[in-house]
Amino acid sequence: MRYLIFNLLVVATLTAGPDKETFNGIITDDNCPKADHSQMRMGPTDAECAMACIDAHGALYGLYDGNDFYTLSDQRAPEKFVGKKVRVIGILDNKAKTIQVDSITADK
Repeated sequence: MRYLIFNLLVVATLTAGPDKETFNGIITDDNCPKADHSQMRMGPTDAECAMACIDAHGALYGLYDGNDFYTLSDQRAPEKFVGKKVRVIGILDNKAKTIQVDSITADK
């Protein structure tokens, strides 16, 4: 019986998914992954440039944390936070540099 319980615990541990993490940064797009839109300048503000890149060039929303850019799995929720500091809760796929988004909120 102990062997069965031990095996169930091992299987449960191995199959448990990765933990959610909190990421802080600026919502931008993958054409300007460092949130610096001075080269593209497809609008008067960084937010307008990012939205124009998404609409006109098929760019993707992402999070720039000051060092790295992460594509966001949710491409609808970030729209209201473009150019703003946010807190993203989700699971990081470090190999793909993508965050599986659970939630996005304004960062204070």
